[in-house]
Amino acid sequence: MLSVSDIESAYKNLEKCTLCPRDCKTNRYTDDSGICTMGKEIKISSFGPHYGEEPEIVGSTGSGTIFFSGCSLLCLFCQNSEVSHYREGFYVSERELAEIMIRLEKAGCSNINLVTPTHFVPQIISSLFEAKEMGLSIPIVYNTSGYEKIETLKMLEGLVDIYMPDIKFFSPEKSNLYTNSYDYFEYASKAVLEMHRQVGDLVVRNDVARKGLLIRHLILPNNQSDTDKIIDFIAENIGSQTYLNLMEQYKPCYKAANFTLLNEMLSKVDYENQVNYAKSKGFKNPEYIYS
Repeated sequence: MLSVSDIESAYKNLEKCTLCPRDCKTNRYTDDSGICTMGKEIKISSFGPHYGEEPEIVGSTGSGTIFFSGCSLLCLFCQNSEVSHYREGFYVSERELAEIMIRLEKAGCSNINLVTPTHFVPQIISSLFEAKEMGLSIPIVYNTSGYEKIETLKMLEGLVDIYMPDIKFFSPEKSNLYTNSYDYFEYASKAVLEMHRQVGDLVVRNDVARKGLLIRHLILPNNQSDTDKIIDFIAENIGSQTYLNLMEQYKPCYKAANFTLLNEMLSKVDYENQVNYAKSKGFKNPEYIYS
């Protein structure tokens, strides 16, 4: 059960911020010069029912999505660069964020979907505490790049119902080239195991996800995401029963044009080859792989 002391302990991380693997150690009460360029105040770009997620997340009434401004990974091919890199949005208090969650539940949304939340974890914990006291009862989805620290995820244990991480890269050289994070897979691989420990496999009732892990992977052209190796990792360490969304919607965005191997669309053949490879590793149920 979350307590006031848990919230106070979470907020101490903002004094010398190490919430994400960047370990900026910025005092976010007085400074916003860390990698996410966010201070203490919560900034969001939008909120509302969203129908562009996986069917099990959307349900029939939409996912109650809250898009947070800023990002700790900052992919150079980001499809939402206005929000992540340019930090478009508006500020809200913890109380206002809690009220937004309640509004989304009253609107009939299937869940509260927190998109790119890592750098605001203490504030989100506080808002969830208030929202639950106000009657919030729908599942909480933690929608993340996968670049997470286990220490931060442990703060969320018992609060998050559904973890929805990306696993973007396997190769340190490729993740460093495209996100300036040589250690991406080192952290993401440990993070998804911690997420699975907390919530287990995805549980779906009446076609709507209630609890568990759903992994996303955006397939990049020219095998720049080492998709086969990521599929192997999931199959060998979590299991082929894992809900896996192999995403084919890559298009060159933001600064992708600066990279020859990313400056093109993903071919249908390459996508189908990766889907077939996933099926060969035991991901057999069609609902696990969205084509």
